[in-house]
Amino acid sequence: MSVESKNSNEACCSKLKLFLASMAFAFFAKSFCGAYMKSSITQIERRFDIPSSLIGVIDGSFEMGNLLLIAFVSYFGAKLHRPRLIAIGCLIMAVGSFLIAMPHFFQGPYKYETSVSHSKDVNSTESTLPCLSNHSKTDADVSHDIEAKTACGKTDGSPMWIYVLLGNMLRGIGETPIMPLGLSYLDDFSREENTPFYLACIHTVGILGPMFGFMLGSYLAKIYVDIGAVDLDSVTISYKDTRWVGAWWLGFIVTGTVLLLSGIPFWFLPKSLAKQEQRQSKSTELAMVTEQKNFLPDENEAHEEKEKPVTFQEMAKDFIPSLKRLFRNSIFSMIVLTYLVVVSGFIGMITFKPKFLEQIYGQSASKAIFLIGILNLPAVALGIITGGFVLKRFKLGVIGAARVVLFTSLGSFCLLAIQSFISCENAEVAGVTVSYQGELQVSYNQQTLLSHCNMGCSCSMKHWDPVCADNGMTYATPCLAGCQTSTGTGKEMVRGQLTDLGEKIGFCCLSVLGSFISACGGTPGYILLLRSIQKDLKSLALGMHTLIVRTLGGIPPPIYFGALIDRTCLKWATKQCGGRGACRLYDADAFRMTFMGLITGLYFIANILWGCLYFKIVKRQKKLALRNQANENGLESNEVTNGHANISIAKSKEGTDKDSTI
Repeated sequence: MSVESKNSNEACCSKLKLFLASMAFAFFAKSFCGAYMKSSITQIERRFDIPSSLIGVIDGSFEMGNLLLIAFVSYFGAKLHRPRLIAIGCLIMAVGSFLIAMPHFFQGPYKYETSVSHSKDVNSTESTLPCLSNHSKTDADVSHDIEAKTACGKTDGSPMWIYVLLGNMLRGIGETPIMPLGLSYLDDFSREENTPFYLACIHTVGILGPMFGFMLGSYLAKIYVDIGAVDLDSVTISYKDTRWVGAWWLGFIVTGTVLLLSGIPFWFLPKSLAKQEQRQSKSTELAMVTEQKNFLPDENEAHEEKEKPVTFQEMAKDFIPSLKRLFRNSIFSMIVLTYLVVVSGFIGMITFKPKFLEQIYGQSASKAIFLIGILNLPAVALGIITGGFVLKRFKLGVIGAARVVLFTSLGSFCLLAIQSFISCENAEVAGVTVSYQGELQVSYNQQTLLSHCNMGCSCSMKHWDPVCADNGMTYATPCLAGCQTSTGTGKEMVRGQLTDLGEKIGFCCLSVLGSFISACGGTPGYILLLRSIQKDLKSLALGMHTLIVRTLGGIPPPIYFGALIDRTCLKWATKQCGGRGACRLYDADAFRMTFMGLITGLYFIANILWGCLYFKIVKRQKKLALRNQANENGLESNEVTNGHANISIAKSKEGTDKDSTI
């Protein structure tokens, strides 16, 4: 090898490594912002006083943005300058992140729901007595309604969630080129045996993003939303209260800045690189090439030898035929269907898991977010790198990768099913989950909140200002508890939900182990996807995979998960402008059965699909092996008999589904 050739290869290798590092940072940045968005769902829901179903729409807007461009970007982008398109995507994502934070600067101070009648400013501790026996119940409610309508006219709170939706949609648009163009670029110019390890490195660094995102969300959930704008000593609630809203907006400024920085290196990378030299033995190389060639559907050789269209008009004409070629590949279509079900369960789970831990195990929003970031996500990172190492160490091919995915999916499903039976008892809230005599009650109406101890207090039924009594029971407001006096700031008043430590530890251990086992199948799953498609369709296939999975597996689940979770609510907040706000308290058993039941059901279907896919791959491999053997035997016989044997192989665009004919 000449010196110039050697220097050229070293330069190419260094640029590939720069691209690898840039991709890892880009994956970190986008997952950092995405995880922070998930961790802020509870805060956004409370700040704009909206139900979980609407939060699901806002969360799904990311996939809506992805849907708009993914097919065209993945197809046309593969023929253009892929690194620069990724850089533009990072810039758009940063703008979207900044847009999400904008409503905070347009809104007035946050006014949390309270039964205390403030005489000076919104969060002042000066108040009248909780139990107003000298007023009628009607007067109390009418007075509250007048105050609420007056406050409503001075605030522009709820409609501002539209900015969050639009910003999240812009994030989805910007994220479009990163995965299909980035992974196809890497796979095109790296050695085949290194691709699994590179993918594992990218996804492992990428999983650090959710860790930092959830930890940032946990930290900011403890900081009051209007920090710097109000006197924090006047705030009468703590971060453990269900009415508390953290500084959710601050995190989007941080994540937007990180996204902006992540796009810079891609502006300086070339459109293409030279393929890395293969270092493996010739027999191993031929075995890998033969396996993928046999695994792919038969096509006319014209497709392999045909030069890629260079003009936009030619690319546009080739778009529909390319789509037809892609979806004729039954293995690819089945992989997409399986991932669609898997992602539906995962998106629903990760969106509402902080709320699940908060409601079922009595954790604050901050601690619930922290537990996910510090326990589950490191296990996922370790699982991803383990899966990539196993593939590289044992040189597993397509069937080996499929076998790993199947076993890890079955293992994680079994652990998930066990988690469904771990629960804690409902919080004892008088008139909501138990009667005032302590009898079990999982129903709620305004009359059940009244008892002999508060009948003469003229308590409003619209407030949620929980206090914990000496008997261990929680009351919806101090007035309903029969309190005659009010002292202190109320910051130490927390919800009286008791956590069963054993159940919580058991759930966490199973969740961490399940996350690790499931993540071990992540890299093999990607290899299975990459090896199931022709090289010239790789970017389009990744784009269509992302489009379908994100559209059907990313948009609907948060909406129907949220709508079904809303049905388990026992006590709703009342908006200042009237109408139902965010949920304050859920029926723990109904929430658990709904949430875990949906996830378990989806993962059960996914396991069936993985099993069908595995057997289909094995069947195709055996069938193609027999065809190749028959072809070789026929050629040998033809040589011996000087052409007296007549052997023909039926081939068409769907050649993999047709039998050989002799």
